[in-house]
Amino acid sequence: MLRINSEAPNFTAETSQGTINFHDWIGDGWAILFSHPKDFTPVCTTELGYMAGLQPEFEKRNTKIIGLSVDPISSHSKWLVDIEETQGHKVNYPMIGDTQLKVAQLYDMLPAEAGDTCEGRTPANNATVRTVFVIGPDKKIKLMLTYPMSTGRNFDEVLRVLDSLQLTAKEQVSTPVNWKPGEDVVIAGTVSDEDAKKKYPQGWKSPKPYLRLVSLDKKPEPVGAK
Repeated sequence: MLRINSEAPNFTAETSQGTINFHDWIGDGWAILFSHPKDFTPVCTTELGYMAGLQPEFEKRNTKIIGLSVDPISSHSKWLVDIEETQGHKVNYPMIGDTQLKVAQLYDMLPAEAGDTCEGRTPANNATVRTVFVIGPDKKIKLMLTYPMSTGRNFDEVLRVLDSLQLTAKEQVSTPVNWKPGEDVVIAGTVSDEDAKKKYPQGWKSPKPYLRLVSLDKKPEPVGAK
């Protein structure tokens, strides 16, 4: 069973942009794998188009995006035309063809008894194939979000979480509720007050001893400044 900090299972698969080995494709950056129960489904059509529009933002963050649907590549190609026509964005990221359900099962989105073919399966049969995985450069799963078919996913939130994950991977901080880049962060509990004074000479707000909020953007004042 996959959990946060599990290694993202590796696989080789056909995509709309050729054959990939997943870990090799990720390289030394970040990746987002998001899955879909079937081609030509309405909610997923909007999602794929929106992600296409966000792709430049993910690229700024050294993050690749890749979609998966339990249908053949030939079907994906036709669907991508519809997506560009209806959503106004061309899909330039790869789409995995998972006709034998191998990746869906590998990522625990479908049980082994689901079989080994997409033939005859409906979106309802594949309803659990609606997960977003954020994967770090270490090939570990950093986030999993699973949505029902009736609810479109919030990919602005995925981008926000990615900003938090990348920040907290570098700094000894956490991000509070509804955090956005540039806002105060929480000094990690593993950092003592003594070490925090060295790291954040500008000081921090501490409404409670265990809640220390600091701005990473604020520069310390020069010695002697009023």
